[in-house]
Amino acid sequence: MATDNLSAVLYDKNDLRMENRPIPEPGPDEVLLRMAKVGICGSDVSYLVRGAIGDFVVKAPMVLGHEASGVVAKCGSNVKTLKPGDRVAIEPGVPCRVCDFCKSGKYNLCPDVVFCATPPDDGNLCRYFAHAADFCFKLPDHVTLEEGAILEPLSVGVHACRRAGVTLGSSVLVCGAGPIGLVSLLSAKAMGASKVCITDIDENRLQVAKSMGADHTVLVKSGAVETLAQKIKEEMGEMPNITVECSGAESSIRLGILATKSGGVIVLVGLGPAEVKVPIVNAATREVDIRGIFRYANCYPLALDMIATGKINVKPLITHRYKLEESAKAFETARTGAGGAIKVMISCD
Repeated sequence: MATDNLSAVLYDKNDLRMENRPIPEPGPDEVLLRMAKVGICGSDVSYLVRGAIGDFVVKAPMVLGHEASGVVAKCGSNVKTLKPGDRVAIEPGVPCRVCDFCKSGKYNLCPDVVFCATPPDDGNLCRYFAHAADFCFKLPDHVTLEEGAILEPLSVGVHACRRAGVTLGSSVLVCGAGPIGLVSLLSAKAMGASKVCITDIDENRLQVAKSMGADHTVLVKSGAVETLAQKIKEEMGEMPNITVECSGAESSIRLGILATKSGGVIVLVGLGPAEVKVPIVNAATREVDIRGIFRYANCYPLALDMIATGKINVKPLITHRYKLEESAKAFETARTGAGGAIKVMISCD
């Protein structure tokens, strides 16, 4: 084991510091992890730039990072399912396990969940991190630690498609070709969608989406949403019965509602303004269901199976790689999207 626990700590807006923290001791039901790979999420960037996301405000120094994998270094006294040396993906949210939400399987809605890098809880962009053993998932030998880290955003896509009811033959529209839009595309195709159309304001991202399996792409940089909805219908040959909205932009939510087939479903994944103006009467009179998405629950096993069996390939998502010591540079790349950045990955070992 190394003797330092170098950590990326956010003190305030645009104040990210690298500092050495004590190596934690795992509790009876925890494992100490030697962190391996941590991806930068849009929420990490938002905390860095704005110091908050909605009601979650950084009020004290907080370690960033929650898209992660690591290697077990030490096991707590009660841990029987893992051993030192095991490579694991880390599901970052640990719920209370006893509330009604947890007992009904919807533990993502647990009011007492401890979620990495969500104030006031520290994340895992560091050398060593202690985590609940039952929220660590052992990786097969042929699955890389980078793929293990991408299980986190992939699980968002899996949860969104499950909530939307994607199944064999579904016609799906994905709004936004950022990392979450792309994993939603991959998830929809793996779950049997017959055709997937994806939109974005950036032509380069649409080209990436096309290379990752999108059947149709539509550039939405300009134009009335009604016109764009008609363009999507013409491109797909029909209105999609499912829309996965991943941008959070008001115009994109409006487009998603108008483009969805009557009797269909739109799920809202992207988080934008707290209040938006949407064509709610249009949705109501056409029986378009509007469903919310918050993180995920019970999705890591399926996401891991998708990768392990070759159903999906997440490797093209990773465009930039940095060392832990280069975290400031990594965040700047993620913030600006320099060099066509999609997923920026940091190596902690």
